[in-house]
Amino acid sequence: MSLKPIPSGPLREGFTTGTSATAAVKAGLLSIITQQLQQNVKVQLPIDRVLEIPIHSNVFSKTAARCSVIKDAGDDPDVTNGAEIGCDIELTQCKEIVFMAGEGVGTVTLAGLELEVGEPAINPVPRKMMQSAVQKLLHNYDLECGVLIKVFVTNGRVLAKRTLNERVGIMNGLSILGTSGIVKPYSSSSYIASIEQGIDVAVANGIKEVVINSGARSEKYLRSLFPELTEQSFIHFGNWIGETLTKISTSKIEKVTIGIMLGKAVKLAFGRTDTHSCVSSWNKEFIRDIALEIGTEKEKANAVLELNMAGRLIELFPFEQEEPFFQALLKNCYEQSKQKIKNTHLDLYLIGKDGSFIKYIK
Repeated sequence: MSLKPIPSGPLREGFTTGTSATAAVKAGLLSIITQQLQQNVKVQLPIDRVLEIPIHSNVFSKTAARCSVIKDAGDDPDVTNGAEIGCDIELTQCKEIVFMAGEGVGTVTLAGLELEVGEPAINPVPRKMMQSAVQKLLHNYDLECGVLIKVFVTNGRVLAKRTLNERVGIMNGLSILGTSGIVKPYSSSSYIASIEQGIDVAVANGIKEVVINSGARSEKYLRSLFPELTEQSFIHFGNWIGETLTKISTSKIEKVTIGIMLGKAVKLAFGRTDTHSCVSSWNKEFIRDIALEIGTEKEKANAVLELNMAGRLIELFPFEQEEPFFQALLKNCYEQSKQKIKNTHLDLYLIGKDGSFIKYIK
């Protein structure tokens, strides 16, 4: 995900890859029907809103068209912001609407998603948006034919490497996503959707134990502790520990291990399950009080208040398995987490910068 700074002032909404593909499909079909170049099209969203989307490119013949849109994610730091999303469409005699994965759109290879294995990674809501747009145009122009829709994303294979698609079995490209049709700035709905997909795929493939962690570096360290687990057993929560645990609580997962670094642990201990720095900061007074509760000298405990980042706690407390402060910190993390997964076995590991671990001893 991009690290572009949050703009000052009101944040601008954008539109999803699903809305982009729908606009391209509608413009492409209109250009075939009317034999006129399309500049803009109106797209009906699932949330009872209409967006007018500018068309980037439009080439057509009597029976086929290629059309594209430049996705605008607004002020959201979305990996697909600015991507060219389009379709090749062709009128057919079969009287059905058929979807195919064009270049840069992934194919489903694992069970557990909302789509069958072998299907193009075009999620149900975008499919319905495109189907509705096509059916309405065919009806309005009294046409009895089918439409073949091949959705593409320029450079999609490269962009997909910056997502978790391969982890959930979506290969060779991006997913066409969106449930509302719009992108709320910093809602990170696509990341949360990938978390939920990861858990669904794990369950569908018979996995009962998962290790959740913030990202690639944490996972690299944790894999040494769980060499027997498959790739699909490791779920990246990013900053969304709460959403991850909530999803797990409704699944068939029986055991969860949380691997967490200090910066997020101090927030989770206080009950902050969205650990993004733009949303929450660590409560130094709360951490100071944890130190006091285990008998730390007042002067040393108060030194916590002078730290500019949580990672510097190791300057006050040695990063060791038996260190009472870190066990107390993890106890709070454990209790906060168990509120969301009451009936699931939970283990906790605090991860050091060098890949060392402290396991919470219940």
